[in-house]
Amino acid sequence: MRSADAAVDGEDVRRVVALAIDALRHADPQAWEAKAGTLEWTCWETLEHLADDLFTYAARFGLTEPPMSAVSPFRTSSDRSGGPANVIFVDRAAGTEGLMIVLEACGGLLASVLRTASSATVAYHVFGRSDPEGFAAMAVVETLVHTHDIAQGLNLEWSPPREVCERVVKKLFPHVSIDGDAWEVLLWATGRTALRDRPRLTEWRWYGTQGA
Repeated sequence: MRSADAAVDGEDVRRVVALAIDALRHADPQAWEAKAGTLEWTCWETLEHLADDLFTYAARFGLTEPPMSAVSPFRTSSDRSGGPANVIFVDRAAGTEGLMIVLEACGGLLASVLRTASSATVAYHVFGRSDPEGFAAMAVVETLVHTHDIAQGLNLEWSPPREVCERVVKKLFPHVSIDGDAWEVLLWATGRTALRDRPRLTEWRWYGTQGA
């Protein structure tokens, strides 16, 4: 277990992706068209979106000079009106095991790219340019909270390690105090739930430029 002050890196991405796959792999294959938590996307679409996030984060740091004002010019599309606009889609014929393969591949790709990226490199994100640690933390947050969304839709339990939750809250949500369970605080900070003394957020963002 890492300390609460340890940097977030590609190995954290690999770890939480592996935990997410373990939690989701054995869900009923017929349940994946259910809505993912409070999202308008299905569980299948939400996992595709998560894989797409990890892939497009990796693509930024595959460039000698990462983009500073926009994402890479991949052509995105959506399978249906209201669905996520992605680069990455999973062959439906591959079933849910195909989903897990694509998610693991995209997470592994990002972990590998972050391991070789210079800590001085920054790349574009809509919430502000960030360094490899910032993108690692973003990827961890995306994985944690979207696995939460999907697990809700599939009626599964999902309880990630608190120490990694604490580290990404400190990295990306410096305005948020951790005065309780770090996982519950992260869910509150990303608009998923209310806390006893804090109403549920209707708007939220992270601050990836911290430390960049």
